[in-house]
Amino acid sequence: MNYYYPMPPYYPYQNQGYPIPNPNTDTSSDESSYIENILRLNLGKMVSVYMNFENSQWGSKIFKGKLEAAGKDHIILSDPTTNMRYLLLTIYLNYITFDEEINYYYPYQNQQK
Repeated sequence: MNYYYPMPPYYPYQNQGYPIPNPNTDTSSDESSYIENILRLNLGKMVSVYMNFENSQWGSKIFKGKLEAAGKDHIILSDPTTNMRYLLLTIYLNYITFDEEINYYYPYQNQQK
């Protein structure tokens, strides 16, 4: 029995100009404005994380707390009033609001064209 499935010739999201970092060779990931890098610049700040759990019992939900950590696929918040910790998957993320000014760095903003 042959379990080989040929790959389709066209992928709609392939090569759309988005950077695909290679952890072995790419040293520019810290220079990009990926959302986890923006969040890492703002660790310790109070945030509201708006998430949507489509087709579930939760629907849309807002998590409020102190930004503890951020990775490529997750955000960790701590709620100082309840001491509850939240590990939130960014796949459900809609947007984030900050209670204060945010730190932001984009290395290409001052380059002349």
